[in-house]
Amino acid sequence: MDRPTLALTLGDPAGIGPEIMAKALAEGSAYEKMKPVAVGTRGVLEQVIEGIGLELQVRTIEAPADARGERGTVDLIEAGTLQEARFGEIDAEHGRAALDAIEKACSLDVDGLVTGPINKEAARAAGMKFPGHTEMLADLLGADPDGVFTMFVVGKLRIFFLTRHLSLRDAIDALTVEKVHDGIVRVDGLLRELGVDDPHVALAALNPHAGEGGMMGDEEIRVLRPAVVKAREDGIHVSGPVPADAVFHQGHEGRFDGVIALYHDQGHIASKTLDFFGTVSATLGLPLIRTSVDHGTAFDLAGTWKADARGQVNALRVGAELVATARLSRA
Repeated sequence: MDRPTLALTLGDPAGIGPEIMAKALAEGSAYEKMKPVAVGTRGVLEQVIEGIGLELQVRTIEAPADARGERGTVDLIEAGTLQEARFGEIDAEHGRAALDAIEKACSLDVDGLVTGPINKEAARAAGMKFPGHTEMLADLLGADPDGVFTMFVVGKLRIFFLTRHLSLRDAIDALTVEKVHDGIVRVDGLLRELGVDDPHVALAALNPHAGEGGMMGDEEIRVLRPAVVKAREDGIHVSGPVPADAVFHQGHEGRFDGVIALYHDQGHIASKTLDFFGTVSATLGLPLIRTSVDHGTAFDLAGTWKADARGQVNALRVGAELVATARLSRA
């Protein structure tokens, strides 16, 4: 099967996004499974290549079909006008450069996306009207934002997030039997799309010890258990609510094909503690597979050339693997 073509946005130029992308492409393993096409400006990319001292050539192309996917060469589609980054600065010009790359990447005929980290303050100053990167991608790609799920991949553990960028209070208030049930059904379907024939899904509990029969919160009794029962009646293999201090370890051991986290930090803490640089964020439910590193712009490191690119290498690998798996499941 032909190697898929993936568009790689460089992220906020003032952060470590361009650096870790250049380092990951110089590492070279991505070329075995994909044809990477960087999206951004040649000036910024060459600035970081020179700063790091990498032996990489940049080749500007007009369309993804022109990509050769050759080690040692970065195929680049120009997006934006900023040609030199001012590392560590949060401003609208850098935010606009990041948004230009995202918008361009979403317009290309590619098999998937690997996005660099953006700074929301800079992006908002540049005109971004969405609460996050994921919501922006859903809008640009014409996807229903309610059908989009974030999945973290680290080893055998797959974590799906029922809610994303909400405060803890708002995330708890958002829990209803219908929302949780629909989330379980959606995760079951997404796992099947990823080639899992009979998924076993686990739902994390909200309260300590899954509420201890109502002694430490009643959300398990009022919301989570009824949603699980309803999903089982639909024929879905789902366990839970499982105490959150155990379920992620069990998922990592392979007991479950996917674990549903109820709020942002519940899943983030588990995955990042397990392997900070090995955790890859994937967005499912878009017309394209999208992966990214699960860390931010690290302005304090930008321009020092000390950023660790292991997460970016993993994001490229997982992106190519998910695209290949999706292809096979549709065949």
